[in-house]
Amino acid sequence: MNPSGSYILQPAGFKAFIPTPLPPKLNLSNELKALIDQAELSLAHLNGIASLLPQVEMFIAMAIRKEALLSSQIEGTQATLTEVLTYETWHEIDNFDDVQEVVNYIKALYRGIELLDKFPLGLRIIQEAHRMLLQGERGKNKEPGEFRRSQNWIGGSSIKNAIFVPPPHDMALSAMSDLEKFMNAKCDLPSLVQCALIHYQFETIHPFLDGNGRIGRLLIDLFLHMKQTLAKPLLYTSLYFKLHRQSYFNTLMLVRNKGDYESWLHFFLEAIIWSSDYAISKIKQILQLQETLKYKLMGNKRASLISIKLLDFLFQKPLVTITSIKEELDISFQGASDQVCLFTSLNILEELTGQKRARRFAFAPYLQIIED
Repeated sequence: MNPSGSYILQPAGFKAFIPTPLPPKLNLSNELKALIDQAELSLAHLNGIASLLPQVEMFIAMAIRKEALLSSQIEGTQATLTEVLTYETWHEIDNFDDVQEVVNYIKALYRGIELLDKFPLGLRIIQEAHRMLLQGERGKNKEPGEFRRSQNWIGGSSIKNAIFVPPPHDMALSAMSDLEKFMNAKCDLPSLVQCALIHYQFETIHPFLDGNGRIGRLLIDLFLHMKQTLAKPLLYTSLYFKLHRQSYFNTLMLVRNKGDYESWLHFFLEAIIWSSDYAISKIKQILQLQETLKYKLMGNKRASLISIKLLDFLFQKPLVTITSIKEELDISFQGASDQVCLFTSLNILEELTGQKRARRFAFAPYLQIIED
């Protein structure tokens, strides 16, 4: 018997998977235990670096944007970080629908973190995050914030040749209630194992008509935040999931088809380790860039204290205009223009428009690190 659940024939003639409530009986091999220890150590290292950052909110904001972008790209969204920042800065973009999906994800994650101060992680927060995720034209007919009232499936042109069929909608609600209890229950399992099981179970239940993949990945951040396993949302596991997309889907299916939780746990823990190390490397690159550019400015006769303030501002707002610099630094338009000339001559800022008026500039070295 499959410990993860059963495929049950439905009146309409298809088989739907009915998952067993969590937690399962797990065989945590020595290899898995070593991976758990390594993953916890990697997260502790990331926590330690985050605690020392002078401008941690700057890193959090960019990490959240990156996670939102990558999670959306897994679902086929075509948007870039520069497009997202352009929309956030100037509220205009050609690729509006795709960019809006990423911006919605950012809002949903921030909202979820905010609600965790008031409520336990459960159906209320999940539904509110989903409502925010599906705001706009693309999501308006997909019941934002509401659990589905009809059958859905994954892969294939119809339910008859689907790769996977989640439980019927009436059973999905019961399964979500069980999952909510598991999220908040006292558990002997390590929090990272619990987190992996929550993500698997949510994706298996597939409780919404759309957006299940993104909400499931968002739950990883919310659960780690709730458990204080990761004090700040600086992790973007979706990059690892995207780079190993087929293994991501295959290991989830191994649980459903064979009850092989261990393969999924192995994949998930590898994702946490790799993503933690990657986030740390990015933070170090950005801190090195910050130090390098400050020394470059301090060694330039045209630079001043205003130049250092502008550099700090660029790490918060990497897309700027002369007017936005003028307003932020409370200097004259000519003074802001002089700073822009200095920064472009040092290849810190890159002009985007090719125009003489209403010019826009990008903090290119920083964006290159983030977008790599």
